[in-house]
Amino acid sequence: MQYLEGRKYVVQGIFLVVALIFLTRLFFMQVLDGTYKLAADKNTLQRLVQIPYRGLIYDRKNQPLVRNTPVYDLMVVPREVKQLDSARFCELLQIPQEELRASLLAAKKYSRNKPSPIVQNLTTPDLAAIQDNLMDFPGFRIQARMARAYNTKNLAHALGYVGAITPAFLEKPKYAKYTPGENIGISGLESYYETTLMGRRGVQYKMVNVRGIEKGKFRDGEFDTLSVAGQDLHLTIDSELQAYGEKLLAGRRGSIVAIEPKTGEILAFVSAPHFDPALLTGKGAGNRYMALLNNPDLPLFNRPLQASYSPGSVFKLVNELVALQLGVVTPSTGFECNQKLVRCTHRHEPPRNVNIAIKQSCNPYFYQVMRAAVLRGQAPNKYDDTRIGLAQWQKMVKSFGLGEKLGVDMSQEKRGLIPSTEFYDKKFFDKKRNRQQRWSYRNVYSLSIGQGEVQVTGLQMANILATIANRGWYYTPHFVRGIGNGGPLPQFQQKHFTAVDTALFKYLIPGMQQVVDGNGGTGELASLAQFGISVAGKTGTVQNPHGFDHATFAAFAPANDPKIAIAVFIENSGFGGTSAAPAAGLMIEKYLRGHVAGYRKRWEDWVMYGDFTKKLHSM
Repeated sequence: MQYLEGRKYVVQGIFLVVALIFLTRLFFMQVLDGTYKLAADKNTLQRLVQIPYRGLIYDRKNQPLVRNTPVYDLMVVPREVKQLDSARFCELLQIPQEELRASLLAAKKYSRNKPSPIVQNLTTPDLAAIQDNLMDFPGFRIQARMARAYNTKNLAHALGYVGAITPAFLEKPKYAKYTPGENIGISGLESYYETTLMGRRGVQYKMVNVRGIEKGKFRDGEFDTLSVAGQDLHLTIDSELQAYGEKLLAGRRGSIVAIEPKTGEILAFVSAPHFDPALLTGKGAGNRYMALLNNPDLPLFNRPLQASYSPGSVFKLVNELVALQLGVVTPSTGFECNQKLVRCTHRHEPPRNVNIAIKQSCNPYFYQVMRAAVLRGQAPNKYDDTRIGLAQWQKMVKSFGLGEKLGVDMSQEKRGLIPSTEFYDKKFFDKKRNRQQRWSYRNVYSLSIGQGEVQVTGLQMANILATIANRGWYYTPHFVRGIGNGGPLPQFQQKHFTAVDTALFKYLIPGMQQVVDGNGGTGELASLAQFGISVAGKTGTVQNPHGFDHATFAAFAPANDPKIAIAVFIENSGFGGTSAAPAAGLMIEKYLRGHVAGYRKRWEDWVMYGDFTKKLHSM
């Protein structure tokens, strides 16, 4: 019995200890810890998210491109709205009642207790006109924030734009920290560097009465947190060169990409047609966006990153390097200009070596160069030999950053296409008979002259020339040279080498110089010899089954100490030497000399508006 009596006291003691623990915890929660007081008092508190200043954006010369400007959003907490006089409210804000009803419905769908935007991008005069009347509309309040403003009318495709976060975004865990009405980078650098630019949000808790009038901070701001401004971006872009490139392609469709070969820094990024980035900010931005979206010239289309073209004759340089690496040709190898193999576009001297072949862009020569690289007797029949050789060829070509995303600091980059054996198996599969057709070099020879299935972007084309300029390596092209007080991201500081020996690249340079400065070279209209600048380049005319051919030209300069590599695509403009080449020459002159000689400025009109050849002969 005494044993049982002892157990009774033990159990009672345990219950007493547990009760004391609960009482202590309850006292702590209700009296000492204001967090629970805060949760209990939400009906009399406002939780205000403090949006930090978004980081600014500067060009390579530290000139500001993108800044912040104050705007105001009218927010609503649906639960707090009482007996709304919608007619007076809409008259005050000058909005249709249908718009108000739709906004209120969307706000209720998101949350009855959290604020949602009703009218955004109010200016200071707009705010002054309505602020005194808001006391008559419980549940509505003004929220200040910063919006983007621009010091440039250029570079819209690279900068991208900022817009209000959508309900679809808010449902994703990635955007859990955002609230309705907040801005987020939608495209371009604004999107890619969103976490860098956005900074860190702060929170303030304020006491309010039933009319929504502030009564001071909760617990003297004990639970408030400060916002931290986003970091600034310092771009690689040369603003003057960018503006000049956009001027040259005004009224055209195409792209210009210029890269500093030794660093991979993008100097100019022109997508034409272009538009003023300010069109996508402020009041009416949504309507202006829809107008751009429905424009048949597709000004929103980011051509340097998203438009894939056949590279034309510029691709012959890559095929020559592959053949040199495989040892099937030497710099002194010559081939007959055999028109039975593939048509050559013009009469020229016999391609007795690689320099002449590059200068004259001889199609039959490069047909035979690639054939030698692919058909190397590695299998007893031409079909298997082609398969083995093409697979090896594709692997080497892709080492130039082709057929894959380069990894530039911008989303929506296209891969282009370097076709594989699997690609041709699929292409030549007979679906009707359900059997594989055999294919040989004669089915893929168009790759030798940069036509057929091969596709590259403007950025990739410029990077090819940067790689040749560096004699076999490249840095991933990038737009940002500094974040805050630091440098670019680590992935943009790593060298990438091709599968071709660096010692072989030098054999292409003399022929590329002859393209521009040699007598009868196909790119003579890009020559800057009169200024003592040697340009190494290659023209291209890209066949277009949907209309006039596209013109392309790619180059770097000075040839022996390259400071700029450039690729120009001008759609439906014909021969590359008559429009793309002079455009590249003007851009190189602008960058290396700081200005374009007065007597050459009339060439700008020829690039922008018409057939250069006709105007040249009319001089």
